[in-house]
Amino acid sequence: MRDPRTAQRAVLTCFCLHGVVESAKFLPATRRMIHPLLYEINTRCWLRRLSDEQGRAVTLADVPEEEIGRWQNLGFTHVWAMGVWTTGPRARAQALENPAFQKHLAEILPGWTKRDVPGSPYAIGAYEIPALLGGSEGLKIFRRQLHARGMKLLLDFVPNHLGLDHPWVSEKPERFVQSDRELPGTFLQQTREGVRRLAHGRDPNFAPWSDTVQLDYRRTETRAAMIEVLQSVAAQSDGVQCDMAMLLLNDIFRNTWAHFPEPEPMPAQEFWKDAIGVVRKSRPDFIFLAEVYWGLEARLQELGFDYTYGKTVYDRLVDRHYAALHAELLAARPDWLSRCVHFLENHDERRAASVFSPEEHRAAALLMLGLPGARMIYEGQLRGAKIRTSVHLSRWPNEPVDAQISAMYKQMLLALKGSAVGHGDFRLLATESSSENLGAENFVVVQWQNAPDEFELVVVNLCERVGECRARPVIKGLGLGNWQMRDLLGSEIGHHHGGDLEGQGIQFALPAHGGQLLHFVKSVR
Repeated sequence: MRDPRTAQRAVLTCFCLHGVVESAKFLPATRRMIHPLLYEINTRCWLRRLSDEQGRAVTLADVPEEEIGRWQNLGFTHVWAMGVWTTGPRARAQALENPAFQKHLAEILPGWTKRDVPGSPYAIGAYEIPALLGGSEGLKIFRRQLHARGMKLLLDFVPNHLGLDHPWVSEKPERFVQSDRELPGTFLQQTREGVRRLAHGRDPNFAPWSDTVQLDYRRTETRAAMIEVLQSVAAQSDGVQCDMAMLLLNDIFRNTWAHFPEPEPMPAQEFWKDAIGVVRKSRPDFIFLAEVYWGLEARLQELGFDYTYGKTVYDRLVDRHYAALHAELLAARPDWLSRCVHFLENHDERRAASVFSPEEHRAAALLMLGLPGARMIYEGQLRGAKIRTSVHLSRWPNEPVDAQISAMYKQMLLALKGSAVGHGDFRLLATESSSENLGAENFVVVQWQNAPDEFELVVVNLCERVGECRARPVIKGLGLGNWQMRDLLGSEIGHHHGGDLEGQGIQFALPAHGGQLLHFVKSVR
């Protein structure tokens, strides 16, 4: 099973954005990028909550319209339905029989029953929607609901491994990494070709996932079969989130499994190049999002991914390394930054409300939502949930809604929805101050514009003390008129002479963890 503490796998050596960007200089020309606002739902827990609220069994076939409407009203453009595929009984048993996991359950879900533990959605027994969730027809209905509201659907593609219960394990054992001798992380499996010693799926930095079986990407047949699986997923969605996508890179895979017999020479072509190319032939607008770490983001982008996890931003915020984040964002190439996925939490990370104080949370949320690229919010984040819940579960712990955090997100998302943030051209603005003690290095200022005579500035003081800085907007015709300014998140209103903005810039003075969303409208002299 996947350890309940799988957040560890994401907390690896942090790579500087600037260093990564240097390797991204040779990114190919791509389609015009958008800046999605992505909502990740834990599908099983989400449907369970809706069922409890509605007093009936809710599936993907009959989600209340008000639920979808609420997402639309908050400005979400894409929904990632995490965990829709079938988990089998063998994989589930791995969780239920694990003493450490049982202890974890007792702590976060007192009175839990086996019904609460369907098993890991990343130990896929079949790429099929269980009847309990609404089946394939239910998924079609849910997708149509999203499309009617202008939103698109992302599903999971777990390329590295399959669950113990997948039919290939017994019927197509040659598609998996295996050995003729006992090695750590292997198990004996009865197959149609006799008993085989197969390997569990793994990340080379951690223990194997005992509810999975490792696919062998050194085999041409395995690659072809997984491309077919990907095509089947693409036929049911508008995009995929690809779990641990860097594990399939030729050199990573070769090194991870070097001590296991090589069934055939590794193909020269990268799997992702082939797989993405096949899907794009019929679905040119299909979205590929990669979970990726270890400074390999640029390589995945080069192979065709639209978006890759931007975990360095998250790590800098969690570690309170604000000056480093400020410098790295300014050094980042725009094409790189616009293809990052920014988040404060997801199903692998700790809950943001448990990591940040309310003031820190507000500043971090405004920064994350104000950056270019894909902005991702995880179910429960908007309510201020604090308990990180294992993906093996189908029920959330009982937690009261944090009214302060809920109101903060609602105000922020509604204000951003009516702005140019995420919709127009962006620029990270340099900041300066008249004194070293004013904290300009802890500010991030992002400029957005999608109309000639209007623009927005997202201004965040990340530091725990009062700070001041100055920034100069870069707007065509900035000095040719006066500008009215209004804070969409506060009460401040101001008027600025275009010549002053062009010459001196704007002086900001914000409290600790303060933030503003400033809307500027030009008025002719």
